[in-house]
Amino acid sequence: MTIVRAEPDGGTRDPDAEAVTGTEAVSEAEETAEVPGALPEALTGFVGYLLRRVFARFAASSDGPEDGSRDFLVLDALTGGDWASQLDLAERLGINRTLMVGVVDRLEGRGQVLRTRNPDNRRRYILSLTDEGRSAVEAGRRAVAERDARLTAVLTPEEVSRLNALLARLLPPGTQDLVRGTGHLVAQAQYRLRRLGDEKLAGTGLRVRHYGPLSLLAASGPCPQQRLAQELAISGPATSQLVDELVAGGMVHRGRDPHDRRRHALELTEFGHTQLKRVAEAVSLLAAETAELLGPGGADELRALLGRLLEPAHPGAAEATATARRD
Repeated sequence: MTIVRAEPDGGTRDPDAEAVTGTEAVSEAEETAEVPGALPEALTGFVGYLLRRVFARFAASSDGPEDGSRDFLVLDALTGGDWASQLDLAERLGINRTLMVGVVDRLEGRGQVLRTRNPDNRRRYILSLTDEGRSAVEAGRRAVAERDARLTAVLTPEEVSRLNALLARLLPPGTQDLVRGTGHLVAQAQYRLRRLGDEKLAGTGLRVRHYGPLSLLAASGPCPQQRLAQELAISGPATSQLVDELVAGGMVHRGRDPHDRRRHALELTEFGHTQLKRVAEAVSLLAAETAELLGPGGADELRALLGRLLEPAHPGAAEATATARRD
């Protein structure tokens, strides 16, 4: 069974490159579910990985569905004035066209947005914020500010400001002024880095997220799935999905644990070692691109700040990220 999953950033996963075989795909919340414990040392040097972990913390603290986050982003963007093209706004915010239609349908149904035909191009819609929409934005901004303050309490106001400035550098040009709040900046930054990384792996059957399990299995040798989950500090469902993908792709073999024949163990195949080299190269290129976007010293600074945010759930994260020098 092949399942095409909608990404929170609006993209879709390639069903040929990423088939989920024999199991339903877990939700994004499950895939990024935070599991307390030490983070894998091999990954803490990468800004993209740390962003994903911080995103998991923010997502877990959200009071509503993820759709609500997209709705707020669109409403907030419209506070600067009417938008002449629904499609252009979707592209600026990194929202897939189909998902954007659903967002605008919801907002229009609540009376928060007015959608009218563009007289200069009848195939496009002009989006306008209503009074009801402005009230929703004000309430949303208060909720976002309260959540951000709670999750960034370990940082000083100056450090939060610096964190937001660094995160904004990772967004596409022209998008920085449309995204407000640390939580939304973290989400949009990690979506973009993931897209940039996955683009480097197009046609290989790999995704950037495969680097973690492949590299850990290469270092550890045959390993029970439960141990892999512990090493990656991710949930059981997330680990199962990753392993299923790698097994289906011929990169990992499920055999018997040499230390306990009653248990299965995971082991890299010869093809898995080859694929690890490919994904490692893509991760290195992404790290270099990230460092360039952040500017001199920016990657080290951002890593240290993200590590501070992760410290409550992952003791040692602050020290590990402050000393890492991978980007």
